[in-house]
Amino acid sequence: MAAPLPPDYFARQDDSDDALFYLQPRKVVHIDDDAIKALTDQFAHILPTGGVYLDLMSSWRSHLPESLKPARVIGLGMNGDEMTDNPQLSKHVVQNLNTSPALPFEDASFDAAVCTVSVQYLTRPVEVFREVSRVLKPDAPFVVSFSNRCFPTKAVAVWQATSDQQHMALVVRYFEDAGGWKDITAWAFPGNKKWIGTSDPLFIVWAKRA
Repeated sequence: MAAPLPPDYFARQDDSDDALFYLQPRKVVHIDDDAIKALTDQFAHILPTGGVYLDLMSSWRSHLPESLKPARVIGLGMNGDEMTDNPQLSKHVVQNLNTSPALPFEDASFDAAVCTVSVQYLTRPVEVFREVSRVLKPDAPFVVSFSNRCFPTKAVAVWQATSDQQHMALVVRYFEDAGGWKDITAWAFPGNKKWIGTSDPLFIVWAKRA
């Protein structure tokens, strides 16, 4: 078993109370339309139809395909106003996972979990991944997606210092260190070519509850 990642990997430029940073709603999407489509398509392939989903570090959009027809989607995030405006959430919980990584749900409560473009802000990721494993049913997937964007003052140091490919390896490491996971899979969408440059890339790492 590898040694735990050192605490200084999870230092941040702005270590003030996260509640202050997320006090004002930010009702914008953090990846472009092509990356959102790629994410939605992957959700359609990975997530079970008609299940109860946990949207971790949720916001005002979840990007879930309508074809999945979830029974319920529970959001957990930092801004209640954003989650209130999310049409796909059945209910939501305001919680800072960096100060309280324990999830307020019973064991084996969910058929799937997602964490969309937010994993870079977790200062206690292994504890959170362990908690997600606890609240998922056996074989349920946890889908972690991210791009090359972030709020730099709130992203942890190891994220700031590493490349896109290294970010994928880091999230794989979170799953491995947390335990309770199997079939860890990584996938990348490099972005579509535009007249100038390319659209946003998208990276996904997911695993199933063992």
